[in-house]
Amino acid sequence: MIMSDERSPDTHIDHRQDPPTQLPAEPSLHHIVVVGGGAAGLQLVTKLGDRLGRRKKAQVTLVERSRTHIWKPLLHEVAAGSMDVGHHAVDYLAQAHRHHFRYRIGEMTGLDRDRQEVFLAASVDNEGREVTPPRSFRYDTLVIAVGSGSNDFGTPGVKEHAIALDTPDQAVRFHQRLVNSLIRAHAQPGPVRPGQLHVAVIGAGATGTELAAELHRATRQVVAHGLDRVDPEKDLKITLIEAAERILPAVPERVSESVMRLLATIGIEVRTKARVTEVSDKGVHLADGSFVPSELVVWAAGVKAPDFLKDLAGLETSRSNQLVVTPTLQTTRDANIFAIGDCAYLVTPDLPTPVPPRAQAAHQQATHLVVQIQRRLEGKPLQPFRYRDFGSLVSLGEYSTVGNLMGFIRGKNFFIEGLLARLMYQSLYTMHQRALHGSPKVALDTTARMLTRRTEPRIKLH
Repeated sequence: MIMSDERSPDTHIDHRQDPPTQLPAEPSLHHIVVVGGGAAGLQLVTKLGDRLGRRKKAQVTLVERSRTHIWKPLLHEVAAGSMDVGHHAVDYLAQAHRHHFRYRIGEMTGLDRDRQEVFLAASVDNEGREVTPPRSFRYDTLVIAVGSGSNDFGTPGVKEHAIALDTPDQAVRFHQRLVNSLIRAHAQPGPVRPGQLHVAVIGAGATGTELAAELHRATRQVVAHGLDRVDPEKDLKITLIEAAERILPAVPERVSESVMRLLATIGIEVRTKARVTEVSDKGVHLADGSFVPSELVVWAAGVKAPDFLKDLAGLETSRSNQLVVTPTLQTTRDANIFAIGDCAYLVTPDLPTPVPPRAQAAHQQATHLVVQIQRRLEGKPLQPFRYRDFGSLVSLGEYSTVGNLMGFIRGKNFFIEGLLARLMYQSLYTMHQRALHGSPKVALDTTARMLTRRTEPRIKLH
């Protein structure tokens, strides 16, 4: 009989690895393990902890390699410096303590379906010292919610010379590189080199397009803080590169056209039907033989699930490494394992294409699975998940917000822009916060940020 849900691969049990603030192991309870603390995973464990963990109906554990959570659709603001990570990050350990689940740090590396164990790699600190050893967790119900990342399609030079925006650390690293480049250009004895302060954003989906607009404003605000040897109009340039025929190919064409006009108004160069063949330290090579000079490159193209999911314990996966799931969100080859969010591949009879890897889909799946796991514990049959597309919103920072809303009136699709669209865009993040913290705390935090914003720089300068 297994007396603990936390074991290293050699079955040695060491409870000294447990942080003292965490709930003790409850071997008699149903063990729910959620891997991945993104939008879907963190919302799921928060609700399950409140409903099941607090009442000792199940033991809920979150496995996540990071220490804090940032809502992924806002990473472009972190990269541009428009958002301070410290003001919006959710500490997993604190969230676990408040909402009656356990947080265990580590990156999933493998799975034993027969023994129902998840294996984690050792975690190390910034100095290379081991924080937690390789270990494993037993589960009765496993939910994989590890999200997705960009797909470089094996393009030469991407890993060496471009930065993706898949994690808060990457977004912070790009912002630091951007600020350092501006300071370096101001302090150097010679003039600014061609391409030295040019930014190439590869991929004109929502992330790439929103980043381009945010960077246009952010770079000029940084320069305005005394970097007078940099000429914003002559030295700064942003190029948005997209392989498809238009930017924002996943949204209605009217939204794409409106965003295209706004980008042209603020001077952002857009190159569509442009396939990248190589990224170097000097810029981006395109398939038509042209070259985009740029010493700052962001890769925001393509989507795929983490590589370790491919052939994971024999589970079925898609070409982009997503776990194939049934309408109940259970994996096709193991009813004890669920997948939600960007790493799940679900085809439903009412949709012509798979459920898209979008924040609203992750939110809906997490909300659905909270109820279904409760039904599972009660021995009731699971209900199928149905995705509702409420439309798309694209924020261009302080310049504008545009989008389309769907589903509020049957058969109607509304195009919106300006202040109303901006308020709707902000409400999406508010909904995410409320799912994690509840309305009272969100109201207090929002008020506090409004009061302190007047005393802080509008842009992060380091």
